[in-house]
Amino acid sequence: MTESPRKMLIDVQDNITLAAKRAQRAINDINLIAVSKTRNSDAILSLLEQGHRSFGENRVQEAIEKWPALRSQYDDIELHYIGQLQSNKAAEAVAIFDVIHSLDRISLLKALAKEMKQAQRYIPCFLQVNIGDEEQKGGCALQDIATLLEAAVHANIPIIGLMCIPPADREVAPFFALMAKLAKDHKLTKLSMGMSSDYEIAVTLGATHVRVGTALFGMRAQKDK
Repeated sequence: MTESPRKMLIDVQDNITLAAKRAQRAINDINLIAVSKTRNSDAILSLLEQGHRSFGENRVQEAIEKWPALRSQYDDIELHYIGQLQSNKAAEAVAIFDVIHSLDRISLLKALAKEMKQAQRYIPCFLQVNIGDEEQKGGCALQDIATLLEAAVHANIPIIGLMCIPPADREVAPFFALMAKLAKDHKLTKLSMGMSSDYEIAVTLGATHVRVGTALFGMRAQKDK
């Protein structure tokens, strides 16, 4: 029998609390982002009714279709963009999202800077790093981090931290540890890393934002995969 949304949320919150205690970290420093991509409004409402307010989407159009109605009921929602962002979607992303996790190239930086200035809405961003040097994944190369951070300063884009998605077939801890070192080296205080299968490890290694979907909503229906 499928666990209730309340039980799943409590279980994830408890796991984060235990991981934070093991690492001697404050639980308030960790933001649980419920990854609601492909989930319908009823599934999202089940978490909103439990008091959860931080959600993540990876498609701009899907967010535009779902979230205005939900925000009309709950005005304190924080919406995170966690997917690869196309430059031609920058205006819509700036309009609807509160945080962007996937800034990874100069062309996107320029597009976001233009739209933020026009909207006078300078939303915080994470710089996505291709931590495993995988051709199929978004994220900047390690050697390009400093260049992008400098460009963001000049473009008036607030970069609050680094984000990564480690290789799926390798031990994640070394990648998370490297991310923590990179953030420290660049004087950034926030780290977006860790998903349903590894968020506890991410917390012990410094994650401030974990992006959890399946552990909160259950497995997606086959047709949605």
